[in-house]
Amino acid sequence: MPAGLIALALGGFGIGLTEFVIAGLLPEVAADFHVDAAAAGWLISGYALAVAAGAIGLTAAVTRLPRKTVLLGLMVLFILGNAISALATDYPTMLTGRLVAALCHGAFFGIGSVVAASLVDPSRKARAIAIMFTGLTAANVLGVPFGTLLGQQFGWRSTFWAITVVGVVALAGVAVLVPGGSAASGQDSGAASGLRTELRAFRSGQLWLSLAATVLGFGGMFGAFTYIAYTLTGLSGFPAAAVPWLLILFGLGLFAGNAVGGRFADRSIDGTLLVVLGVLAVILAAFALLAAQPVAAVIALVLMGAFGFATVPGLQLRVLRSADAAPTLASGANIAAFNVGNALGAWLGGLTIAAGLGYASPLWVGAAMTVAALGVVAVAAAARSGRFRSSRRGGTLAPVSNGRPTIRG
Repeated sequence: MPAGLIALALGGFGIGLTEFVIAGLLPEVAADFHVDAAAAGWLISGYALAVAAGAIGLTAAVTRLPRKTVLLGLMVLFILGNAISALATDYPTMLTGRLVAALCHGAFFGIGSVVAASLVDPSRKARAIAIMFTGLTAANVLGVPFGTLLGQQFGWRSTFWAITVVGVVALAGVAVLVPGGSAASGQDSGAASGLRTELRAFRSGQLWLSLAATVLGFGGMFGAFTYIAYTLTGLSGFPAAAVPWLLILFGLGLFAGNAVGGRFADRSIDGTLLVVLGVLAVILAAFALLAAQPVAAVIALVLMGAFGFATVPGLQLRVLRSADAAPTLASGANIAAFNVGNALGAWLGGLTIAAGLGYASPLWVGAAMTVAALGVVAVAAAARSGRFRSSRRGGTLAPVSNGRPTIRG
């Protein structure tokens, strides 16, 4: 495994910790700044919106810069944002720190995916992306519980100082371990195409289908997860004190699903996504039906995490291949699509609860969104297959390049 992937995963760990740990510390932060829960909630929702904005806007602004240089700059932005949060003496300053840190999130994962894929041979690209996203899953499994505990014992600022230190270590790791060129291709992985070239990739119908699959597929899982504490306590009968430990089990599912999903996506992106999304839809529906059974609920929770995150390497690699020679902005757009899906799923799930449909209703919403994602991938796969067959009739199949056949003659 290239050492550069470890540095990218460490950066992903710090960013994931920044995104998720605030939820466990929100009451302490709100009390310290004398704001209500609704205002404090903007520290989470505002972060998500800034992630989507940074994933596209910031990535577009740096398309001509070397990718390693951009990653270093993004980690500096990450460190700055968390230091501002740790030093904040009022709520607006705290929110500013959160927004600054969020801007680097989407661009880091978008550009980092391109760099990670360039560090390995073509048959291992999805696994390389999965390794980078392992940092994000580890943040859920280990970082969030311990970060919350640290904040509760020594004050919430100590957690943000710890995250700042993680950012400094990740910055050093990227500087030392991420090479300027790709050993797999022999080309300069630091070189990035211009904005006009990057935008040209968005003419691809396959790219737009891939982005739609990300919004619907990941949004379905996250929308169900947003209200999972209410489901576990209100329907499954677990005490509130058990929820953090149950979420650790969910995080273990994320970790396993990410690793296995990357391995299978390297064999067949569309085939893997079709199977994983189909199984995920069944799991979400079964969870909704069996939520009142504690044992079944725990099993469904773990499987939801596993199959939900098993989609991530395939969804990200599908975008990279759909964008072909100009993947940087498209990769960032897919990170934005993940967050748009998160917001959409949470919003729809909230509507069903407000309508009095109960705490199982977000699971049904998630199942419906996942089925829609399955349909999008099926259409995209059929369109690609049809184009491939048509091309074969017009010439001789050349060797596969970047996962896409070319035609001679």
